[in-house]
Amino acid sequence: MTNRLRLGPQIHLGAIGITTLFLALPALAQQDQAREQQPAPAQQQSQPTAAGKDDKNKDDKNKTQVEQSGTSKDRLFFTLPNFLTVENAGQVPPLTTGQKFKVVTRSSFDYVEFPWYGFLSGISQAENSEPGYGQGAAGYGKRYGAAFADGTIENFWTSAIFPSVLRQDPRFFQLGKGGFWHRTGYAVSRIFVTRSDSGHSQFNASEIFGSAIAAGISTYSYHPHADKTLSNSLSVWGSQLGYDTITIVVKEFWPDIRRKISRKKTP
Repeated sequence: MTNRLRLGPQIHLGAIGITTLFLALPALAQQDQAREQQPAPAQQQSQPTAAGKDDKNKDDKNKTQVEQSGTSKDRLFFTLPNFLTVENAGQVPPLTTGQKFKVVTRSSFDYVEFPWYGFLSGISQAENSEPGYGQGAAGYGKRYGAAFADGTIENFWTSAIFPSVLRQDPRFFQLGKGGFWHRTGYAVSRIFVTRSDSGHSQFNASEIFGSAIAAGISTYSYHPHADKTLSNSLSVWGSQLGYDTITIVVKEFWPDIRRKISRKKTP
């Protein structure tokens, strides 16, 4: 049995997230266009709404945080760490080696990650992914440890170690403008294209080779013996690239979703 199911829970959840984006964002865009075509009352034209002020304050705060530290304090869906996504930042200074390792450490061991990996391990246990781990509490503990190690190792190789050696920028710079498909294409391309520390576009060797090394380390070290094959390692590598691609697309549109949610919450 291959280890393709090791990343199954993440792929399933990522697919749900990207499907939601594809269904929801075009409808939201049509709603915005309809509102723009309607004449606004004089009071609304002369005075910004409370939701608009709140959105602007949040955007200004995120921009200030990025300019000061080079990273953000944002969270995907208000929970998962999104510290390496930069929005509305313009020209920002490159991250030092220390900053790259610091932000990856902060993300990998964030308090949300512990229950998150517990949730994914539960799905993996229910699917009996990698049966060599067995079932029961012992099997769940092994799956939890492996899932946490897989994610942490991949994070460090793709966002800290390789970016430091190759002098590449591990951050995702949100496009934030243009049509839905244009922005989606831009986000998908970031798997293969990244910025150097000097600000130039170049091949994203950190992501491609970093995830490959991480897949090899995890497959041939602490996973069950039956799964220690080259084909399995390649399968995990491909699954990780697919999961990272979905995550980047979600990151591109998350600020739009966050603003929509904020406006609905604010009367």
